[in-house]
Amino acid sequence: MEFSFQAALLAVAAGFVVAFFVMPAVVKLALRVGAVDRPEARKVHQKPMPRLGGLGIVSAFLGALLVLYLSGYREAASLPMLGIVLGALMVFVLGMCDDIVGLSPWTKLAVQLGAALVAVYFGVKVHVMTNPFDGVIQLGKMSLPLTHLWIIGVTNAVNLIDGLDGLAAGVSAIAALTIGVVALRMGQGPVAIMALALIGAVAGFLPYNFHPAKTFMGDSGSLFLGFVLSCLSVTGLAKGAAVISLFLPIVILGIPVFDTLFAIVRRVNNGSPILYPDRSHLHHRLMAMGLSHRQSVVVIYLISLVLGGVAVLLTYVTTPQAVFILVLVSLFILVGAGKIGIMGGKDHAAESREVSNQDGGVAKGM
Repeated sequence: MEFSFQAALLAVAAGFVVAFFVMPAVVKLALRVGAVDRPEARKVHQKPMPRLGGLGIVSAFLGALLVLYLSGYREAASLPMLGIVLGALMVFVLGMCDDIVGLSPWTKLAVQLGAALVAVYFGVKVHVMTNPFDGVIQLGKMSLPLTHLWIIGVTNAVNLIDGLDGLAAGVSAIAALTIGVVALRMGQGPVAIMALALIGAVAGFLPYNFHPAKTFMGDSGSLFLGFVLSCLSVTGLAKGAAVISLFLPIVILGIPVFDTLFAIVRRVNNGSPILYPDRSHLHHRLMAMGLSHRQSVVVIYLISLVLGGVAVLLTYVTTPQAVFILVLVSLFILVGAGKIGIMGGKDHAAESREVSNQDGGVAKGM
């Protein structure tokens, strides 16, 4: 079976059905094994919340790929796709252990490095970088560290935006949809079908996670989503010789990528350690400006959709037009970030915490 509307529909439907019907059992399992996010001073939810939702997402994703394979779509088991699945399972188990017993940052980084290495071994790698002025740049020995940096960076960036009910899941689904559309434009059927399977899995999970959430996805879910998205973007979008190929993954994953970059800039400006948690991420600032929990999530969804639309548009325009669009988008992002207050200045912790408590939101505070 080659990529077709039937295969696409099967990928989404299988992922959705498995996730939707397996989630009640996952919630019960989380409570039984102690994978529970309990209220404390730094958090704003008022009751213990099961946080093993990633198990439902992973089960649905793998179930969808299995259904596709049994239906004749053999490219679902190609080497790069297999590498992505194996590496993603490693970070999923890592996140599940962290959700249940807690792990040190160095342990988590070591496992993430190992997972990225597995994906790279199976062919998930960027060999060239586009030169906007003349051709391409062969990465050579730099290919391995740059690919690792991208995979680990995006994996943790998605984890960091998991601060409101439904936020990381919805943004990931929008990113996966964009990756699927652009991958089809570039003739990358296996990447598109895997992105669609991920969309179905997340869609089946969202009814249990959208505000007010019945369960959290936990690190098991956010790390898994980040890893798969980072690998799909490298495999399907960042290998072309066109100027825009280098920037497509960054635009598509703009919310987690830029929110993390701005967090680093903000903490440096404030003289705080880079890994120090604060309450000035995009979702915190939107709520501090008066938006409700749901409104903040919907606004970020809309921003993600706009960035996704820009990414698709870039595949249709000429190189000069693409460069102009990228510069324009960058300026809008920088100006908007400055006005919202996520790039620097004082840490708005107290203000954001007060608004979040009033709304009953859920934030990691990272």
